Amino acid sequence: MHPRLTVVSHPLVQHKLTLMRRRETPTAEFRRLCREVAHLMAYEVTRDLPLASIPVETPLEPMMAPSLAGKKLCVVSILRAGDGLAEGILDLIPSARVGHIGLYRDPVTKRPVEYYLKLPEDIAERPVIVVDPMLATGNSAAAAVARLRAAGARDVRFVCLLAVAEGLRVMAAAHPDVPVFTAAVDRELDEHAYIRPGLGDAGDRLFGTK
Repeated sequence: MHPRLTVVSHPLVQHKLTLMRRRETPTAEFRRLCREVAHLMAYEVTRDLPLASIPVETPLEPMMAPSLAGKKLCVVSILRAGDGLAEGILDLIPSARVGHIGLYRDPVTKRPVEYYLKLPEDIAERPVIVVDPMLATGNSAAAAVARLRAAGARDVRFVCLLAVAEGLRVMAAAHPDVPVFTAAVDRELDEHAYIRPGLGDAGDRLFGTK
C-alpha cells in the first residue's frame, strides 16, 4: 500500500481511537481524544529527529547531554480538520512552527484546489509534519505534500488517524519517500469517499458542525 507506512498500534492509541469512533462520543470529548492521540503518535513520528550533545550544569556537576539539533520542526495542518491533530503535537513540542494549507475539492474535476497557504519562510530547513485526520482518496494529502515541496520542504512526514488502501496507493504513487503514520487502516471508501467503518466526518465531529 505504501512503502513507508507505520501503523501506530500502541494500546493507548488504539483505545482512544475506539472511543473516537463511537457515535455517541460528544464533541468536547472527541476533540480531547483527538488531541491525546496526536500527542501519543508524535512520539513515533519524531523518533528519528537528530540529537546533539550540549553542555549543561546539573545540581551536582557539569555534563554533556542530548538536545534536539537543527531547526525546530514545523507542523502543517490541512484545514480545517488537521487543526485537531496539530494541537496535540504542539502540546508535546510547543516551540514548533505552524503552517496551514487550505484545500477544497472541485465539484467537476474532483481534484483538490488550494485556497490558502501560510508557511514559515525557512520551511526548507525544517522537518515538516503534515496532519489531516483522514487519508481517504489521498488526493488532498498528495496535493498538500506537493505544494510543500514546491515551497522548498525536503523532510516531510504525513500523520493521520485513519487511512484506507485507496489513499495509501495515491500517496505511494505521488510521494513514495514520505513516511505515513496512521492509527489504523480501515476497510474501504464508500460512494461518498467516506472511510468505512471510520468515525464520520472528522471536521464536523471536532467542531460540532454538519
